[in-house]
Amino acid sequence: MSSLTQPTSSVQTVTAIMLLVAMAAVVGTALGFEHLGGYIPCKLCLEQRTPYYAGIPLMAVAALSSSLNWPAAVTRGLLLIGALLMAYGLYLGVFHSGVEWGWWPGPTDCGAVSTPVDTGGGGILDALNTAMPPSCEKAALRILGLSMAGWNAIASLVLAIIAFRGAVGKP
Repeated sequence: MSSLTQPTSSVQTVTAIMLLVAMAAVVGTALGFEHLGGYIPCKLCLEQRTPYYAGIPLMAVAALSSSLNWPAAVTRGLLLIGALLMAYGLYLGVFHSGVEWGWWPGPTDCGAVSTPVDTGGGGILDALNTAMPPSCEKAALRILGLSMAGWNAIASLVLAIIAFRGAVGKP
């Protein structure tokens, strides 16, 4: 029996669960900075969450398929898709970091994000005139010299390697 038709091993189950938890932690941290810390994300910040939003349910299905002993090709394929999503997340993080450091230009519509509007008792038009969406070119926060986009690039790289190894590793 080939390794793709055998039931998946506990390695794939643990990998899928670990990726599920890690992806949820990364996007949860971003949401925490936004909703608890008050950091309004720019357009590129919001785009960097997309691989996680797609990857979290995908890793849940991968963990389920592995724990139900479906053919290894199913779980390995899902882990491979997760690796590709995280590679795309790495690209987005590196691109956004490069925009922040001024290495290349960002999108021209970067300031076009929706922000919560607080009229403060005034009219909605007055609030729209004062609301300034964040720029993709300025990091809202740097931790140990890296912006949140830089930390996302590192997280995406690590998660891509883990997912890829789970997809192609020994059963």
